Amino acid sequence: MANHKSSLKRIRSNRLRKLRNRYFSKTMRNAIKEFRGLTDKAVAGEQLPKIVSLIDKNAKRSVIHKNKAANLKSKLTKKLNALA
Repeated sequence: MANHKSSLKRIRSNRLRKLRNRYFSKTMRNAIKEFRGLTDKAVAGEQLPKIVSLIDKNAKRSVIHKNKAANLKSKLTKKLNALA
């Protein structure tokens, strides 16, 4: 167990950040999973900007790396363009 006040505070704040990051990450992954299951191009076109926004926010918060965010957005856009 930590002995210093600052160490104890760091443990508490890390726990909160971990929970928060897990929530943001899981929300993003669920949205992406639902998007990949869509078959209607109109519905997918409405959903894409919201998902891109989620991905950008997670990259800004350093939940995911900025290159991973770029790769995800690229793949989702390709998916949208491939829909008939």
